[in-house]
Amino acid sequence: MFRRIGSRTAVGVAALLALAGCGSSGDGGHEQPTAAPAADKGPACVGRAPADGLHVLRGGGFRLPGGGGVQYAAADADGTSRTAVLRDGAKYQAGQRQQTVRTGQRIRAAGHAFTVSQICSYRVVLEPTDAKDKAAAVAAPPSMKPAGGEADNGLCFTNNPSVLAAASKGFPPRGQTLSVLRNGGVWSFPTGLSIRVSYIDTDTGVAGFGGVCAALPVAQYKDARVGDPVEFAGVRFTVSELTEKAVRLTRTSA
Repeated sequence: MFRRIGSRTAVGVAALLALAGCGSSGDGGHEQPTAAPAADKGPACVGRAPADGLHVLRGGGFRLPGGGGVQYAAADADGTSRTAVLRDGAKYQAGQRQQTVRTGQRIRAAGHAFTVSQICSYRVVLEPTDAKDKAAAVAAPPSMKPAGGEADNGLCFTNNPSVLAAASKGFPPRGQTLSVLRNGGVWSFPTGLSIRVSYIDTDTGVAGFGGVCAALPVAQYKDARVGDPVEFAGVRFTVSELTEKAVRLTRTSA
């Protein structure tokens, strides 16, 4: 259900990731670390994830139903609680409004109203308060076949059950492992997602990797360690191994 892209396409997607990642979080993207970064203090998650919540992944952007977007730009944890920095806009641009949020807080992001239902190290779950936004999030896409660019919004930013099921089937089953190679090893999935490793530093035990969908960086996990939870297309994984050649992700969700 998933495939590795040919070398010419892989170079193109890798270039897109590199260019998009440089500014999406405003911190220079995935740069090779020079020293062992501090580990996240946890907890991994605070709050709950309702079925109609929108999953905004760490370091990435999410195009919102009806227009606009939001980014999960930064996170902080003190061992008992978590906060997240959300930035308006689906991808980074200078001068964008940003706000620090906590679970249970009612916010407006890019003109849309939400409750912050859950904050994790790897995602923020936003529950739309407007019925129209909730309905738009579960609407069926025009096609289940990726076309590229913003035409894939309905496949990449959705709670539609058919799309989520197709994305789930594109990954190895629960308990099995997906290996993503460094140096141009790009994987493409049925609903338009591509995943690429930016760097692996076995000396410090960290790696950087992320995903692109609908021509937008949807996740950038920087300085990830073995044991860290991550998510792609509604499917959760744990970083199970870092080698000089690959990042290995073991699926933990059904």
